[in-house]
Amino acid sequence: MSTMFLLLLLSTANVSAEKGLPRREPRRLSCVRCCGPSEQPISIISSRYTRMSSDPAYSVPKVQPTIDITILKGEKGEMGEKGYPGAVGKEGERGLRGFNGRKGQKGQPGPQGHSCKQLYAAFSVGRRKPLHSSDYFQHVTFDTEFVNLYKHFNMFSGKFFCYVAGIYYFSLNVHTWNFKETYLHLMKNEKEVAILYAQPSDRSIMQSQSLMLDLQEGEEVWVRMFKRERENAIYSEESDVYIIFNGHLIKPAVE
Repeated sequence: MSTMFLLLLLSTANVSAEKGLPRREPRRLSCVRCCGPSEQPISIISSRYTRMSSDPAYSVPKVQPTIDITILKGEKGEMGEKGYPGAVGKEGERGLRGFNGRKGQKGQPGPQGHSCKQLYAAFSVGRRKPLHSSDYFQHVTFDTEFVNLYKHFNMFSGKFFCYVAGIYYFSLNVHTWNFKETYLHLMKNEKEVAILYAQPSDRSIMQSQSLMLDLQEGEEVWVRMFKRERENAIYSEESDVYIIFNGHLIKPAVE
């Protein structure tokens, strides 16, 4: 009975096919565009991985490894060579004034000063005896002392010795001799710095010269006669003083 029923079904199916009934095609999956015209299509596997990674349920946990530095740390190396100095930076703004420091201890006393080194110097000396020049150069000495502060003028040598550096004023006054030439040099150390001169004349006159000098400690100032072809002489008397040499300090170098 069942066999006959199956045969009947098969015959019915054949008859339907012969009569031109529409044949049912198997269902196909349609493609859906998931990208723009200029983009490349993404594979199904890649899109599925993207959906799974964006979903918190399928997200892959981030693994942050922990490294034990004490295990990897090596021994301390040697000190390297000193590098070149860097460029000088811009000068910064001036800072605020700091607090006053503590008062220091009292210093030790300084060395004792020179008893003769005073910030004053002055002399005025004269000569009572006349003098004729017998040599080419002849040193003029003095025999009368008017003022000699701190004995800076040496009466034996006829020279002023500078103990206090500074600006000095000097003047020389002489009396000429009749019919004789008068020629003298005002000397600084071994160099002439000024000349006092008078030509021979039938009458005698007073002649003078003055100047200022910048002296250093240890320098000397003195007077000498200079003989040329003519006879050179200066006049004076025992009763009167006609030859006078003066000098004094105007301004010391260190006040």
